[in-house]
Amino acid sequence: MLLRCGLGDAWLLWSTSGIWSTLQTAGLTIDYFDFGFLLNGECRNLCEKGFDRIGSIRVECGPWVGYEQQSFTGEMFMLEKGEYPRWDTWSNSYRCDRFMSVRPVRMDPQDHKICLYECMNFEGRKMEVCDEDIPSLWSYGFQDRVASIQVTGGTWVGYQYPGYRGYQYVFEMGPYKHWNEWGAHHPQIQSIRRVRDMQTHRRGCFEMTA
Repeated sequence: MLLRCGLGDAWLLWSTSGIWSTLQTAGLTIDYFDFGFLLNGECRNLCEKGFDRIGSIRVECGPWVGYEQQSFTGEMFMLEKGEYPRWDTWSNSYRCDRFMSVRPVRMDPQDHKICLYECMNFEGRKMEVCDEDIPSLWSYGFQDRVASIQVTGGTWVGYQYPGYRGYQYVFEMGPYKHWNEWGAHHPQIQSIRRVRDMQTHRRGCFEMTA
């Protein structure tokens, strides 16, 4: 998968094999495999594009979120600028090599702010995070049970385990009254970080490749 973008435009190219070629089109230079296609928006079913398996991914601009199953369901995979040579480099759980749908992440220009709640419906203990990445909620005196979330600024990704490991959950602007609303089977989050839009946040919290 290759993502190219101009000012405000996102382009995604997918492939399953390993032979690189070059295509000049619409003023963009696009590297692609011998079998691939270009996307500029969401895709609910990659099988309809002729892809039942994704071998590697390159993101030039983004971010995007991929899903294990069709129609944006199943395990989530956060994709930011960089290269993902194997399925286990985008699947932090190391349990899933399926990649069946993808969409651009909605980015909010406001400062990052998120509130984590111990219980459903924004009840119980509360932890507010502003413009900071938290590799371990325990180190900040908060338990691993997070049952509801309110995002009032920016876009975030939460992780099942400390150190940004395990299942990933993308949190865009808005309320999440129950952990089912972010695709989790259990109310467990132990680390959380900001998602950066590389067009507006030049100093991202992840490594950029040349």
